[in-house]
Amino acid sequence: MDTTALIKLYTTYLGIEPDKITELPSSGSNRRYFRLLNTKGNKTTIGVIGTSEAENKAFIYMARHFQKKGLPVPEVLAVSDDGMVYLQTDLGDSLLFTEIEKGRMTRSFSLHERDLLTKTIRRLPDIQFNGADGMDFSICYPVESFDIRSIMWDLNYFKYCFLKATGLEFAEDKLEDDFQKLANILIKCNSDTFMYRDFQSRNVMIREGEPWFIDFQGGRRGPFYYDVASFLWQAKANLPDSLRHELLQEYLKSLNKYTTIGEPEFISMLRHFVLFRTLQVLGAYGFRGYFEKKPHFMQSVPYAIENLRALLDKPYEEYPYLNELLVKLVNMKQFTDALTKKQLTVRVLSFAYKKGIPNDPSGNGGGYVFDCRAINNPGKYERYKPFTGLDANVIRFLEEDGEIIEYLDHCYALTDSSVKRYIERGFTNLMIAFGCTGGQHRSVYCAQHMAEHIAKKFNVRVELIHREQNIEQSFAVKE
Repeated sequence: MDTTALIKLYTTYLGIEPDKITELPSSGSNRRYFRLLNTKGNKTTIGVIGTSEAENKAFIYMARHFQKKGLPVPEVLAVSDDGMVYLQTDLGDSLLFTEIEKGRMTRSFSLHERDLLTKTIRRLPDIQFNGADGMDFSICYPVESFDIRSIMWDLNYFKYCFLKATGLEFAEDKLEDDFQKLANILIKCNSDTFMYRDFQSRNVMIREGEPWFIDFQGGRRGPFYYDVASFLWQAKANLPDSLRHELLQEYLKSLNKYTTIGEPEFISMLRHFVLFRTLQVLGAYGFRGYFEKKPHFMQSVPYAIENLRALLDKPYEEYPYLNELLVKLVNMKQFTDALTKKQLTVRVLSFAYKKGIPNDPSGNGGGYVFDCRAINNPGKYERYKPFTGLDANVIRFLEEDGEIIEYLDHCYALTDSSVKRYIERGFTNLMIAFGCTGGQHRSVYCAQHMAEHIAKKFNVRVELIHREQNIEQSFAVKE
């Protein structure tokens, strides 16, 4: 694209020509961004070439309005006469999305990453409430308010650009009925606040350790729930539930500066916005991925499907047909194949120490090995020698003094924390082994109870092997 207008604007504003122009990557919009630099004068700005004068006007107005409110946004430095090109301050290259990359990939977020996320979510109410104060919403693009029409646009975006592209059959009239029910619930929460609309980590810059906010040109008057859903359930942010809960608490604390709302009431309503935002995002991924063939968006689909799958653990009874359809959607082979590759399998074994500690066939070489030999041994008594830790008389012997129960409680505490984190981080294998002298009584009892405990509590695949007894058992994931 011709950058003549940008060069002219830069030269007019700074009185010096740029000697280096670099186009910056963009994701979802047709706007193009450039870094213009004069290396001798060390004068740098970001130049923007838009395709819509109305969209540019919205951003320029909002940026100037937010700046007057003391909010951390880029300053608009100069605008071309036709409004199609403008310059803004250069905030650098550090996106929040990039800064939390390690956490996103491992689902184990460092203190630094958590701090950045916390700082960001704490500022959100300032944008929503302080930013709305005195704002002329008539300038918003493409609409000034979150209304029924814009809700239905987004729901139909999902229907036509994603759902139909999957090939899943559905009854359009029933789906539209539930779309209308969802829209009616969402619109009840409308408030005179600023709805950023695309509040997510790709639209937050980090400058000197603090968050700065960009790409808010699609904002409008609307409910504050929407932005919380956008940020905490951003598909590729990959936030574990525990961190999501912590960040929600931080948001609610900041929200108290402007309005009072109980946490149960907030969470009850938020889940409808999370569903709506997830469907809207899938529609965008479908359009940008299936139709525009942009790989970045297709790579995000599995993460959004995972968010949707987790949401459906608590059925949306308000929208029975939509809920039924979404369950079918997340269980389509094209999505479950990717999920299966990421599912955790816990391998639990009993063994005799004299025959060696079992190897981990997954190749990870990790996990737990618990030594049961300090527990009173039934094998010392002739009457128990023909039996194993699966037999009632041995179980009674082991449980009589409660020693083995207390021992297993300690084992559960250790393994539960690991299983939970393995699931959150997308790990696929964990081995837990119990050893005793002969691999017949104590280790068999412990391994059996551990396998049953994990299968019941976490609903993951568990493979149980009593090595010395040649007994194997599998606990499948319950649908």
